[in-house]
Amino acid sequence: MNSAASLNENKIAFFSTQPYDKTFFNQYNEFGFELDFFETQLNPQTVTLIQEYSIVCVFVNDIVNEAVIKQLAEKNVKIIALRCAGFNNVDLEAAKKYNLKVCRVPAYSPQAVAEHAMAMILTLNRKTHKAYNRVREQNFSLNGLLGFDLYGKTIGIIGTGNIGKAFAKIALGFGCKVLAYDIVTNLEMEKDGVVFTTLNNVFKESDIISLHCPLNEQTKHVIKEESIALMKDHVMIINTSRGGLIETAAVIEGLKEGKIGYLGIDVYEQEEKLFFRDLSADIIQDDAIQRLMSFPNVLVTAHQAFFTNEALTQIALVTFNNIKSLLTQNDIENKAALLV
Repeated sequence: MNSAASLNENKIAFFSTQPYDKTFFNQYNEFGFELDFFETQLNPQTVTLIQEYSIVCVFVNDIVNEAVIKQLAEKNVKIIALRCAGFNNVDLEAAKKYNLKVCRVPAYSPQAVAEHAMAMILTLNRKTHKAYNRVREQNFSLNGLLGFDLYGKTIGIIGTGNIGKAFAKIALGFGCKVLAYDIVTNLEMEKDGVVFTTLNNVFKESDIISLHCPLNEQTKHVIKEESIALMKDHVMIINTSRGGLIETAAVIEGLKEGKIGYLGIDVYEQEEKLFFRDLSADIIQDDAIQRLMSFPNVLVTAHQAFFTNEALTQIALVTFNNIKSLLTQNDIENKAALLV
């Protein structure tokens, strides 16, 4: 292998990067990779930025469709490394077609996302965000801040992977009854007291529904008009997974009608145009997110659930180890990390 090829093999182009990406990936770059960080999203227009890289590292809102993958292959890129667990934004069939390896970080800190989901529940219920602002204005009234006891309530979990499992333990710790739906029953969770049931039963019986499933053809718009109609009046819905699990227009109607009593979303269907950016001086053209944010019983965070020191450390370490394994062995020991 000539020196130019060796240099190319060690160069990684990161897309959709923020200052914290640079901090953590530079800190844990023990293999000596050459790292270039691009703030822009990877898409059919920005793929032209890639010159002399064998590896690209992408995040949740990068567009890695067949058109992009074809250009990556033409530029001799060999590895697409996702620094996240979800991979619905990557055309895996196209990656196979063009012989590109695709890897991900299947589990970085399930607790980070699970804890954020519970934080959203507590904030919406006890209205701590409103109380904080009210007291800062020297308003010590409790009017409008009434909540409910979480103890004894029924929480429904859709998706019982690592994050759903971690969230279930937190919910059980609060003294909640926990229902769960997944295509596979988790026997360990059943021993802890989680009741696995049908999806419709989760909709019908839960006071709070928390989404922890991946986004695919089966789960897209799992929260829609028909499923909302099955739910209890004033149900709370929490989504810290993928925006496409919720049909935005349907939840807006549910909120307007009072069927949905609380909505907490850390993800949004059209978030790639909004999240991870400072748009405070801009006019946001997305009417749906503006409508959602106008409701007093809606809490929106900008894909923040993963954002802990422990999670970012794991993301950097696992991403680098995935890449190193593919370069040296053309395989990854953790099969869940290798998608193609």
